[in-house]
This record gives sequence, C-alpha cells and structure tokens, in this order.
Amino acid sequence: MADADARPAHTNRLAGETSPYLLQHAHNPVDWFPWGPDALARAKLLDHPIFLSIGYAACHWCHVMERESFEDEATAAYLNEHFVAIKVDREERPDLDQLYMGAVQAMTGQGGWPMSVFLTPEGRPFFGGTYFPDTPRHGMPSFRQVLEGVRRAWAEDRTGVEGAGSRLVEALGETRRTGPASGGLPPADVLARATAGIEDSFDAEHGGWGSAPKFPQPMTIEFLLRRHAATGDARALEVARRSLDAMAAGGIHDQLGGGFHRYSTDARWLVPHFEQMLYDNAQLARVYGHAWALTGEPAHLDTMAGTLDYLLRELRTRDGGFAASQDADTEGEEGATFTWTADEIRDVLGGEAALFSAAYGVRDQGNWEGRTILSRVRDDGELGERFGLAPADVAARLAAARARLLDRRASRPQPARDDKVLAGWNGLAIAALAEAAQALASSGDPGLAGAADRYRAAAEIAAGAVLAGLRTPDGRLRRSWKDGRASADGVLEDYANLADGLLALYEATLDERWYLDATALVEVVLERFADPAGGFFDTADDGERLVVRPKDLQDNATPSGGAMATTVLLRLVALAGEARYRAAAEAALATVGPNLARHPTGFAQWLCALELAHAGITEVAIVGDAADEETQRLLDVAGRGYHPFRVVASAPAPDASAVALLHGRFALRGRATAFVCRNFACRQPVHEPEALAALLVGT
Repeated sequence: MADADARPAHTNRLAGETSPYLLQHAHNPVDWFPWGPDALARAKLLDHPIFLSIGYAACHWCHVMERESFEDEATAAYLNEHFVAIKVDREERPDLDQLYMGAVQAMTGQGGWPMSVFLTPEGRPFFGGTYFPDTPRHGMPSFRQVLEGVRRAWAEDRTGVEGAGSRLVEALGETRRTGPASGGLPPADVLARATAGIEDSFDAEHGGWGSAPKFPQPMTIEFLLRRHAATGDARALEVARRSLDAMAAGGIHDQLGGGFHRYSTDARWLVPHFEQMLYDNAQLARVYGHAWALTGEPAHLDTMAGTLDYLLRELRTRDGGFAASQDADTEGEEGATFTWTADEIRDVLGGEAALFSAAYGVRDQGNWEGRTILSRVRDDGELGERFGLAPADVAARLAAARARLLDRRASRPQPARDDKVLAGWNGLAIAALAEAAQALASSGDPGLAGAADRYRAAAEIAAGAVLAGLRTPDGRLRRSWKDGRASADGVLEDYANLADGLLALYEATLDERWYLDATALVEVVLERFADPAGGFFDTADDGERLVVRPKDLQDNATPSGGAMATTVLLRLVALAGEARYRAAAEAALATVGPNLARHPTGFAQWLCALELAHAGITEVAIVGDAADEETQRLLDVAGRGYHPFRVVASAPAPDASAVALLHGRFALRGRATAFVCRNFACRQPVHEPEALAALLVGT
C-alpha cells in the first residue's frame, strides 16, 4: 500500500481531463480550470480577469514555465487570488489556439508556446505573450511582475483594458474576413510566379527555406514536385531534391530510428528541437514517398520507409490509431535519448566504430554540448574509398551498426508520449501509409510487397479506429480520443485531413466504405463550415461561439483546413461527378488568390490545390475483379509512379458501385477493361497494360 504522504499536495480540476498536457498540470498549486462555461462563469461571478495558458505536451518551454512558476506556491497563490486560470491543450483546441495566437502576434509581433494571454471574463484578449521567466532576465519581466501589472490595470483602468480588448477583437475579425469570391479561379500564371518566388528564396547551401530556426516545409516541396510533374520544370525538382537530401542527412532526421524531429535550431539541419510530432512525420513520409515515385531514388524510399516504420513502432496506440507526439525532453533533459559520446559508440560497435563515426560525424569532442547528434556526413562511395570497401559492403555494415545502436538506445529512458489520437493528424498519417502501400505494391518489385501489405493494414486499422472512436451517430467528428473518451468538437482540418486520408485509402484498397466515409465528411464540411463569401470557417456553424469565428487561411505546420478541403473537393469532382464540389473549390481558391504568389511558402497547400485545378484530373476507371491477375496488372500500371493529377477507381460491377466515375463502364468482351478520360473526353477502352501505359503518358 502506498504511503499517504506520497499523495500529491494539490489536485485541481485538470485531473478529470484526458489530455496528457492538461494532466501534467493536474497537481500544480494553481487552481486550473479546463476551458469551458464553468471557467467563464467563474470569472464573471468574481469579476476577475482570465489568465489563459496554452501549450502542448511535447513543448520544452511549457515544461520550463511550469517548473518555474506554476509549481511555485507563492506565484500560484497570487494567481489564484486575482485571476481565473485556464489551461488549454492547443492540439485539442486548435480553434482557441489560432484565435488567441493571432491576438498575441498582433500585440507583440511574435508568437509561440507556452502562450500566455489575459482575457476579460467575456473572452476578449487584452494582454499577452509567450514564456515569462520566474525572475526578470534577458529584457523580459518575471511572470509575477506581469501578473501584478495586469492586476493593477484591471483594478485601476478597467475602461482602458476593456476598450483594448474590444478593439483587438474587432481587428482580429478584420484579418479573418475575406472578400466575396468574385474574382474567379486565380490564373495559371500565379503558379509560375509562386514557383519563382520559392526558388529565389531557397537556401542553396543548406537546402530548405529560411535561417535558424529552420522548419521542414513538406507542403512547399510537394508543390515543387507537382510543378515538375505538370510542367517539366527541372529547377523545381532540383530544389525539392536538394531540400529532401539535406534534411535526410541532418540531425533533424533520426539516423537510427527513422522519423524527424520538429525543427532545426541551426540553418544546416544539424541540431534539432527534439520533439517528434505525428503531423511532421506523416507529411514528410508522404513527400519522400512521392519523390521516390517520381525519381526512383532509393534514398527517398529508405527515408519514407524509415519514417513510416517510426510511426508504427513509436506512435501507434493500443487501438491502432497514432499518438500525437513524443516529448523533446527525457527526464527533464532535452535530447538525452538521441545523442551519443564517442566512447558509447565504441563500446557498442567495437571494430565497426571507426566506419560508423566517419559516416555519422562522431567525434571525441562531440558536436553539441560535448555529445554527438548523428548526421550523415559522408556517402557510401567516399567511405568505401577511405576504408577499402565496396559501397554495397559499406551500406550493409552501416545498417547493421545502426540496428545495434538502436537496440542499445532502446534501453535508455525514453521521451514521454502524448497518447491522444487526433482525427486530423491521423488523417495525414492514413494518407501517407495508404499512398506508400499503393506505390510499393504497384512498383513491380516483389521485395516491396511485404512493406506494402504492412502499411495498407496499418492505414485500415487506423481509419477504423478513428471513425469508431471519433465519429458520432449523426456523422460528425470529435477532435481527440484518449482513454476511451472523445473530447472537443472536430474542426475543419479534422474533416478535411481525414477525408483526404480516406480517399487515399480507397485508392489503395478499392474498398468503397472508405470512399463513402470520405464523401460523408465532405458533405458536413459543405453544410456546416462553408463561408457564403467563399471558402470555409475552421469551426462549425453550430459550434461554440467564440469572440471571433476562426478562419485561418494560411498553411502552418499542418495544411490549412480550407486548403485541404479544397484539394479533396477537386479530387472528388472526378470520382463523384458533382459540379458543386468544383464550384466550392474554385470559390475557396478565389479568396486566397492575392496571397499565393506573394507568400508562396505560407500557402503551399493552396498552391497544390490550384495546380490541380488548372492541370485537370485524368480519370482511370477499371472494370474487373482486383483479385484477378488481369485486373491487377491494369491497376499496377495506373498506380505506378508519381501521378498527383490522376484518380483511379475500380469495381467488378461498375453500375452497382458507389463511385459515379464507374457508372456506365463495362467489361469489353468479358475481359478486364480500363477507361481513361480527361477534359470530358474518353479514349478507347483497353485491355492490355502496355496500352493503358501509353494512354497515361504525361498524366
């Protein structure tokens, strides 16, 4: 029996939540409320301002502020006496995060997490920032000083405080307002101008865009791959490949376990911020897979497979969904799980240590705080010359060394995992797994069949788990699932990303239940999220009323919900034959037209959608039983390579199919038959894989 003295000294209302981030704060002396009507009513009753703290479980500086301030008895007592304190997990409530991040950025010119915002009892923000230290330093006031200043302003200048809040809310509403979508579909020359802007801002030395800190930008790379596919632009492909290669070689990429850390703190991808997010890894796996399908480069295939295997090994939950993230810290020390000393490498690898160290930059003095972050600094050919080995032998010996080191690393303490399953982020993972499965199965390489089956099965299990746990009887989505409980209403990105994943899963399996689930989600988007002026709000029309209804057009670490919804609608036009889907997509694109060429890396998913709208979609309808070899050969041709402007549907009984694209098709002379249509014109149906391949050249 546990000693009674071991019980926590404090327990607050967060103890009843499921979010790991909120539960981390459940035993703070701060009298935290979760966001909800009880907290807002409490603030009105006491006439106290609200202190709103927003963060997430893998956030390093969130942990620091907790240790310094939220666990401090005196600071907590002051906060409890003069404020109503609310803690929000930004991953559960992206609508609140987006709204109040916009306020902080408007007030301070920057944002980040932890986010610290002060609100009126009605929810209007009037002061805010991010991390505040426990003592004044680096030009920042202490958190206690901030609290005291806000309390004085609330007591002595209420009119000024409330007026500032009202003006800020009005300004936030203006920034989210778009004009009527009267300009029509942005012209195709926007794509060329956006590409030129991306190429001009490219870091030719290190790959990627920007300086330190440097973030992966998978949507930008995806747009460049699509641009090359649409136009043959060699420079677009070169920029994409250089960025992919640089990230894969860097310390931001876990060289042993696969997967990517959140971002690099330097410009050359060496020193990561060590948290690992589901959404980053899903998007990066997908774009590396597309690069492999386009170029055939084995390194891209290896990176895709390593990243997907990381998802399956580290982030898969008991019910088959995918957890949100892994922490940056291990037992309070950032990166402790992932870094090495030269002595540790020698201890594990013995005589292979010299080869491995030369390959991955291991030095006695280390490359980061006396330890080494592994990065690939020499290729197999260079190592072969240096050590007198064939490149194939180098590759085999390094693979064996990595496996031994990964096994040793597994015995170390591991970073904490945020186990909640988020609908939208799982949609991204489902898409990556399904597309990888289809590409591997269609590649013609029998050695890849096993991986294709694993990824397909994982995608189906995840899709089933998300729909079972997060879809309500009326077809709506909840946002988050953990410990048998769903929480928070689904936002636009949940519907759009999950629909995108389900469409990819339909094409990988030809199981029409996934197609039907995707179209049902899209119908909810059109009914509940559409803005009459064009595009989509991020929250449903019958959801919680916030001071401003969020409508974030810009892509961030994840695609804008509006951009992904638009992409899905354009693909569904070809499968479902619904003209209203095209109209809604074009109206959404019209609202962002002026931003696309001006800020291309901030609107890359929108650019992918616009490219799709202008390129048009090649429709491939195959009549036949996928279990038959003749049908499967046609499906392999249709699925092989990189084809972002193509949809594929197949069924043995086309007129009974839920997919309108198949209606009216037939098995010519009783054989498996492929129909290829583009721009409202169809080619002669064909039986032979070679004939189908000829029809698909350039599509």
